[in-house]
Amino acid sequence: MLKKVLIANRGEIACRIIRTCHRLGVATVAVYSDADRDALHVSLAGEAVHIGPSPAAESYLRGDIIIDAALETGADAIHPGYGFLSENPDFAEAVASAGLRFMGPSPVAIRAMGLKDAAKALMEKAGVPIVPGYHGNRQEPDFLLAEAERIGFPVLIKARAGGGGKGMRRVENAAGFADALASAQREALAAFGDAACLIEKYITHPRHIEIQVFGDDHGNVVHLFERDCSAQRRHQKVIEEAPAPGMPDEMRRAMGGAAVKAAQAIGYSGAGTIEFIADASEGLKADRFWFMEMNTRLQVEHPVTEAITGVDLVEWQLRVASGEPLPLKQNELSINGWSFEARLYAEDAERGFLPATGTLAHLDLPKQFARVDSGVRTGDRISPFYDPMIAKIITHGPDRISALARLSLALAEVRAAGVTTNATFLRRLTNQSDFAEGRPDTGLIDRHLAELTMVHAAPSEVVGLAAILLSGALEPTSSHDPWRNLPGFRLWSEASDFVALEHRGRHLAISLGAKGEGAYSVAIDGTGLDLRASHFDGAYLVESAGRKHRLGAVRAGREVTIFGNGENWHFALVDPLAGEDEAVGVGDRIVAPMPGLVKLLSATPGAVVAKGETLAVMEAMKMELILSAPRDGSIAEVLVSQGEQVLEGAVLLVLEPAPGTENG
Repeated sequence: MLKKVLIANRGEIACRIIRTCHRLGVATVAVYSDADRDALHVSLAGEAVHIGPSPAAESYLRGDIIIDAALETGADAIHPGYGFLSENPDFAEAVASAGLRFMGPSPVAIRAMGLKDAAKALMEKAGVPIVPGYHGNRQEPDFLLAEAERIGFPVLIKARAGGGGKGMRRVENAAGFADALASAQREALAAFGDAACLIEKYITHPRHIEIQVFGDDHGNVVHLFERDCSAQRRHQKVIEEAPAPGMPDEMRRAMGGAAVKAAQAIGYSGAGTIEFIADASEGLKADRFWFMEMNTRLQVEHPVTEAITGVDLVEWQLRVASGEPLPLKQNELSINGWSFEARLYAEDAERGFLPATGTLAHLDLPKQFARVDSGVRTGDRISPFYDPMIAKIITHGPDRISALARLSLALAEVRAAGVTTNATFLRRLTNQSDFAEGRPDTGLIDRHLAELTMVHAAPSEVVGLAAILLSGALEPTSSHDPWRNLPGFRLWSEASDFVALEHRGRHLAISLGAKGEGAYSVAIDGTGLDLRASHFDGAYLVESAGRKHRLGAVRAGREVTIFGNGENWHFALVDPLAGEDEAVGVGDRIVAPMPGLVKLLSATPGAVVAKGETLAVMEAMKMELILSAPRDGSIAEVLVSQGEQVLEGAVLLVLEPAPGTENG
């Protein structure tokens, strides 16, 4: 067994690798950037090495510095995790040249599967079915448009060096092809340093099903069954499960066999995933699936495979990297029960899933029903430099219904304050009828996006509790003055208070009347109710109109977040000294929704623009954000330049009425 491993990664995957290493008695070395100086993975590792500034290009993507750190600390091997350098063949080669073991496949295998076009050609030669499309080298826009028309719309543009949904665009018709291609190429160049794209037929009822494969240095390859990753948005996986619902035994055997054949074709060693697209228009069938790509690394969603097989895949990686054969043969592997994984992100579903930054003033993750893999804790900052994942929440049960019920319960237990999370969105997805009944497909979330992201008005008992908490009425007092220890006491009348709250952009005027013993009369914008509030077992019991509600709450200064029934609501005290916005017309300013880089600026002063027209493109937290004109008008001012780094809320452009329309 290896003696010491350096983990060339951060966040939850670094923490997850460290825990298995320590269980097996393997020493660990973490690496960290300026932004991660106090990160959880740094605290967990036996030792840690600083590798540079916060931007990934200056730290986690600096293979030379990481290899030096491994040599200086006496590590035997480097585990790349996922992302960053995990599928970089040059890095794998450099690790081996330094006399260290790269805990992944050979550089030859990574290169064979690193470019989607070359990988598809290789798989076709090996007898693995591939999706119809154009996988050649020509990249002229007119030529690719002609190929798309030959294939037939809709088509999918995919970066040939891509992964994680980057550089991928669905195009419905020829009119939208050129803009989509340019956008995909920009994103691909930024993410992978390669702008080349391929074109594939878009399957109208697609299921994204992948097979976990594992090989060793002795020529053995097995598969550990399938995962269904069809619940996606913007080609990013949201909830994964294993096994795949509705999977016939014949198709499982065919798909598993094709995956093993693909791995054997490149002499694969280590953990890998063969991703397939399946046509589910007539149910899953053994002759209706096609190879998409291979990920030559451990996947984010690997825990669901671990849950149904009882295998620790990181332990297998350690054993294979130590020269051992695979611990189990194919006939010794079986499926036990069902498992789900939900990706908890710092993102705002109500604002188009914009990644959220800030400090986690409070983080309480499920302690029952689920396994939780996380790389952050209360007090940590979600920075704009890296992926905004907070945790992976994994459940397991004897069948799909019980595993999904446990996931829904676990998501309802998430308590996060300081940054917005997608916990409510995830829980609604678990209850969406098509998903709950085992009919996922890659378009499901987009079809039901309105209901999954709908803004639910805060119930009156929630608003009342927020006002009571922010008024300080339930705070314990340490005073020895007997009058101070009589909450709500007044001569001749009940105590009263006035609280002005801000909630989702609205100001709420609330008056509170304290009746004693936790009872209050509450008037919200003039509408009254009576309620009783008390603190019990870490939660608040609020009684109103003959019903009791158990609510969680986290207060941070002048703000409070209330949790209940899988939903959460954020409130803040209105600052009476805060001024109103400057007298700029509504919709006249285009602002940065988050910190990021101005990747493209297509607006010029004086230019006339139409509502919906793209004015700028920002790159932030591994996403490309398109900023469009909110209305017709002309560009009055351009306040930034292309390539400039900007802060959240920075005004980028100012609009004014188009000439001749001022009085119209």
